Amino acid sequence: MTDTTTYGWNTAMGMPLLAKLKEDMKTAMRNKDTAVRDAVRQIMSEFPKLTVPLTLESGKKSTRLKSAEEITDDDIIGIIQGLVKSEKTVLELKKEASSPYLVAIEAYLPQMAGREEILAWIEKEIDFSQFKSAMQAMGPIMKHFGKQADGNLVKEILQGLAGK
Repeated sequence: MTDTTTYGWNTAMGMPLLAKLKEDMKTAMRNKDTAVRDAVRQIMSEFPKLTVPLTLESGKKSTRLKSAEEITDDDIIGIIQGLVKSEKTVLELKKEASSPYLVAIEAYLPQMAGREEILAWIEKEIDFSQFKSAMQAMGPIMKHFGKQADGNLVKEILQGLAGK
């Protein structure tokens, strides 16, 4: 069974997500923990989707794969969020609540910002007089929180503030 204290990642660890994935892959293989091993393999199998745009000497547009040094935590978090979304869709169709795979990949997602945290940051940092409508503040808010805030939640909060 998957031990969530051994596996997973958060920003407080002070290590890149890619390094933690590689470390957990080795640990899972040593411990014969197939659920985590397969989940980490699935995440890493998505890396070829991470590319950098190029313009060739002939002027043609192309892309190349990102090297390990170029892959950011946000790139990997985006991959994991996509995998979580597709797994939840599959589970919904199967009428199941969760799976060992879902638990394993969610362990690598950062803690999402809650309603109170987002609201507190908005009240402290956003001056709504600079915007024609409250929804225009969405950009700076999402830029600050990145992938740690659910866009739908931010939209809901802004709509609530606009109604005041």
